[in-house]
Amino acid sequence: MSKLLIRLLLQGVAIFGASKLVPGIYLTDFWYALLVALILAVINVTVKPILQLLTLPITFFTLGLFLLVINGLMVMLVDHFTTHFSVDNIWHAMLFSIVISVFYWILDAIFGDKDK
Repeated sequence: MSKLLIRLLLQGVAIFGASKLVPGIYLTDFWYALLVALILAVINVTVKPILQLLTLPITFFTLGLFLLVINGLMVMLVDHFTTHFSVDNIWHAMLFSIVISVFYWILDAIFGDKDK
């Protein structure tokens, strides 16, 4: 359980940092970044696999690049569920998802579980 909370905290830090870096992303404070991280985690577990399965042919023909669009759509869906987080358009959402991934990768390398 503590590993899950650490991962959620690292994801919240990544989301907060990415929101300050990427234009078109508006987030009020760090606590809402944690809320966005939680909602994004739930959406990524429930909705994202269904979308990936339904869009498998186009993902195959674009050599996986369509997954960036799916990640952007997941960020836009989080925008729909929260009031203190907003995204201007799909391009900003896709860039935001890339920056979150890079930030999280760096944070996980520094603070993550060393027993892997």
